[in-house]
Amino acid sequence: MGNARAASIAVWYLRVVAFVNFLSAVWVWLGQDVRQHNQENLFTPYLLTAGFASGVFTAFLAVTMRRRKRAAWILNLVLSGAFLALFSVAMAFPEVRQYAQNWVSLGLTAAFVAALLLGRREFYAKGDRANPKLAAAVAGAGLLVCSLLAGLLVTATDRGPGGAGFLDRWWYGTLRLVSVAPDEARVARIAAPTWVDVTVNALSTALVLAVLYAAFRSRRAVDPLTAEDEKRLRELLERHGERDSLGYFALRREKSVVWSPTGKAAVAYRVVGGVALASGDPLGDPEAWPGAIEPWLAQARAHGWIPAVMGASEEAGTVYARHGLDALELGDEAIVDVAEFTLEGRAMRTVRQAYNRVRRAGYTVRIRRHEEIPAAEMAALVRRADAWRDGATERGFSMALGRLGDPEDGRCVMLECADGRGEPRALLSFVPWGPHGLSLDLMRRDRDGENGLMEFMVIELLRRAPEIGITQVSLNFAMFRSVFERGARLGAGPVLRLWRSLLSFFSRWWQIESLYRANAKYRPIWEPRFLLFEKSADLPRIGVASACAEGFLEVPGLLPGRLHRTDLETRR
Repeated sequence: MGNARAASIAVWYLRVVAFVNFLSAVWVWLGQDVRQHNQENLFTPYLLTAGFASGVFTAFLAVTMRRRKRAAWILNLVLSGAFLALFSVAMAFPEVRQYAQNWVSLGLTAAFVAALLLGRREFYAKGDRANPKLAAAVAGAGLLVCSLLAGLLVTATDRGPGGAGFLDRWWYGTLRLVSVAPDEARVARIAAPTWVDVTVNALSTALVLAVLYAAFRSRRAVDPLTAEDEKRLRELLERHGERDSLGYFALRREKSVVWSPTGKAAVAYRVVGGVALASGDPLGDPEAWPGAIEPWLAQARAHGWIPAVMGASEEAGTVYARHGLDALELGDEAIVDVAEFTLEGRAMRTVRQAYNRVRRAGYTVRIRRHEEIPAAEMAALVRRADAWRDGATERGFSMALGRLGDPEDGRCVMLECADGRGEPRALLSFVPWGPHGLSLDLMRRDRDGENGLMEFMVIELLRRAPEIGITQVSLNFAMFRSVFERGARLGAGPVLRLWRSLLSFFSRWWQIESLYRANAKYRPIWEPRFLLFEKSADLPRIGVASACAEGFLEVPGLLPGRLHRTDLETRR
């Protein structure tokens, strides 16, 4: 039996046992049969206890084992090995070995232990070195808090004859919490409702899951981006930066970077919720991309991370596919060719009218490189941008730099819009895209400003782009753009129309359709972007990690805006 097959058998054993445990929790007859088998001097296989809590525990172990966590392998080997040893000793008694079921249970447990031993090399994923201490802290603090909550709950609902103090009720709740039979001598005067016992058991299950998560969590990052890394990445951008409009965003400083052996290519990524999330294409020479992709994937597997790429181009997606990743089209990036852009024609009538209306209202746009803006003036612009931000969280990961005004980003371009009285009303910031391109980074506006300010500023940039040597501009990314476009055409099928209706519905809360329409008015070139992943089963987790990275879901303890501001002040 090969190592991979043995490891797979161990994982499937845990899955089946978890399923039977859950089924026993809801199927009374099956649960009673399994419990009876245990209580009458009989033994069931490893971890089969016919309960919801044990089902949760087993399912968690199955998930961590599927991710090849070394710590999960060690825990299963210790527990199942001890269980097998006790089982073997018990089988020496005639009253135990007379039952055929016990021989089956012994064989299943022995087979699981053998599968663990044979597949030991497949469980290589490393955890964080701080995990044991964190798990111990979670267990200690969690047990104290949960036991106090259980004691208060029992105190509030006790219907006993009286005479029991809080200490007795706390002890009753604690025993229920750790699934130990109550001490009849101390709890005889306590009569808690059944729902209280169930609630305390649920607290116990939640505590066990929290401890397991702390013990088996993946390492969050290997090496953060250093000043030397950033210098080398900037050198790659100078040589190959025109290949990808998202390349400059690889310089976000919460990312880590993996280099090819030659140093001619690199993959920048960030670990979010156990997902190694890269964005855009690898940096550098495309011929050297495989040399950076392979160690990135190897590092992800070594730490139990799920590899994923957001917003890769078709060229990069093809290279990633050769390394085992699958592709899903996310949407399209809107790119405007300055030479081809015009306000003339019937199709541009609405945009032309909006532009002329704002211009007649006296609004003006100032265009400067960041390095041309004095430090005090830049600080004022940063404060104004923060004041105009929609919400407290700085959003963006794949198409946002997240550090407006950093001295290292002097080649970025700032557009400042003022009204007829000279009052600032909006600003745009673009990062370099090679020597002759710009990629949109940040859009902020005063809500009291004239409607159409953003369109006015973008058109001003496109009209005056030759003055600063710009030939192409990358605007916003439109998710599922093809669905909106094809779904509105005559003859669109029912599935496509339904998909378009669902996206339009969700656009009430997220800017999906509005971003597509905001970009489409410039009649851009649409460049498809892809999400790359290994297994379809990982897509929900990748989606959550992407939402956290982009700032749509907040991770406790991680406030991107504050991180970037602190980093800016430190570098100055």
